[in-house]
Amino acid sequence: MWHMLKASSRLPGSALFGKPVQQVAARFARGCASMELGEDEEPTFFKMVDRFYDKAAAIVEDTLVAEYGGQMPEVEKRKRVKGILKTIKPAHHTISISFPIKRDNGEIEMIDGWRAQHSQHLSPCKGGIRYSEDCSRDEVRALSALMTYKCSVVDIPFGGAKAGVRINPKKYSEDELERITRRFAVELIKKGFMGPGVDVPAPDMGTGEREMSWIASTYAKTLGYLDINAYACVTGKPISQGGIHGRVSATGRGVFLAVEQFINEASYMSAIGLTPGFGRKTFIVQGFGNVGLHTTRYLHRAGALCIGVQEWDGAIYNADGIHPKELEDYKLVHGTIVGFPGAEAYTKEDSLIYEQCDILVPAASERQIHSQNCHKIKAKIIAEGANGPTTPAADKHFLENNVLVIPDLYCNAGGVTVSYFEWLKNLNHVSYGRLTFKYERESNYHLLESVQHSLERRFGKSGGGIPIVPSEAFQEKIAGASEKDIVHSGLAFTMEGSARAIMRTAMKYNLGLDLRTAAYINAIEKIYNFYRAAGFTFT
Repeated sequence: MWHMLKASSRLPGSALFGKPVQQVAARFARGCASMELGEDEEPTFFKMVDRFYDKAAAIVEDTLVAEYGGQMPEVEKRKRVKGILKTIKPAHHTISISFPIKRDNGEIEMIDGWRAQHSQHLSPCKGGIRYSEDCSRDEVRALSALMTYKCSVVDIPFGGAKAGVRINPKKYSEDELERITRRFAVELIKKGFMGPGVDVPAPDMGTGEREMSWIASTYAKTLGYLDINAYACVTGKPISQGGIHGRVSATGRGVFLAVEQFINEASYMSAIGLTPGFGRKTFIVQGFGNVGLHTTRYLHRAGALCIGVQEWDGAIYNADGIHPKELEDYKLVHGTIVGFPGAEAYTKEDSLIYEQCDILVPAASERQIHSQNCHKIKAKIIAEGANGPTTPAADKHFLENNVLVIPDLYCNAGGVTVSYFEWLKNLNHVSYGRLTFKYERESNYHLLESVQHSLERRFGKSGGGIPIVPSEAFQEKIAGASEKDIVHSGLAFTMEGSARAIMRTAMKYNLGLDLRTAAYINAIEKIYNFYRAAGFTFT
């Protein structure tokens, strides 16, 4: 860590580094102290999130005290700042649910699930529902905390939440999954853990549009039967149920946009020894689900070369490149990437993620990169498409070795950003662009006619009229922005603005390549300012 501080101060003209090391050394040391690994070198996912939070809170505390204002003594100011920072950290509500379902063969099985509402400083709470055999109460609480910080980083006005059901969806029929989903939704509704203004779930690992449609239908036919906004109780729905164009690909597109912001920044690329831009840069994706698939698509379109994909049942490799559309089509037919003719099976004993590449996208599950394998990874950019794929020990190793980690709480925030757009669409009861689509198209044609008439008045029409032919780019947009155009534009604007804010914070606190701490600081400052202004209702 200190290696990064010293190295950073020697890079002339870099946008990465602002204040002299001496001005932030004591504050940074406190942050490092909160990250001492000791015996607990590989903490649980739950402790990982808390540890990253503690590191950022320790660094930002002095700044918050200095900016507190008022005439009270500094000791009292610090006491109040610490109190708010303590309030932000824990999950406010967690519910455990167990219920029976009848399997297709007549057997009765007990299902366990959880929903955690980490923060209600802003309502509603927002976070996905995952189906996984590895689900636990602590995992759900950790993910809900990440959602709070994630929403704050990208300026989405939600508190964080998360839910998990401990099942492997591959082991259940569609009818069984529907019964599980609807019953879980009912239990959440009964306990006040669902509603358009209270708590709004979304898809996550093992769930998708189908499950969200079942949940929306369940809420609308029970507690929400008199609520005109009932279908805003969940996002990630099919278009026919009030979903939004661009939601399915949103998280993967967000990962691509996050990488784009930093890969085009010369100072960051210089710090890790790469040239700016995507051109012929190689990448490997771990996990070819929704996030991995769409990340691969967009990176490929930008000019990067996918050389490997790793899934739970196998891995494939092709140094000349793997075409994402062909791989997607193959997987749709065969249910696996194994046997894909456009690449060879990866048969080495070590994991594919250790192969030489420029960009690694872990898009599977948490704690995939840890102290035992981080030294084997050769990528210079790690874009966290999954939540929590990098442990603190691995994160420390990457900082010491000039590897740029684009952190999960920013990198995969595309999903919740577009979920926010869907939620607004449901509350407004109108599709984006519907009210202006025809007007914009006619206005653009009138503009072309106006230009044509002006030219004809100036130069005459003796040789005939002067045709005005729109360019190809203008022709594509002449009819106005579709809902997908608006969603993509809003997502790009959000990811760009958030990246710039992270860069400014990294420079302000002299964090070098430590984007994770910079992102946590941004999240903490925003939530802190909310509590600072609003106060506490009951204390």
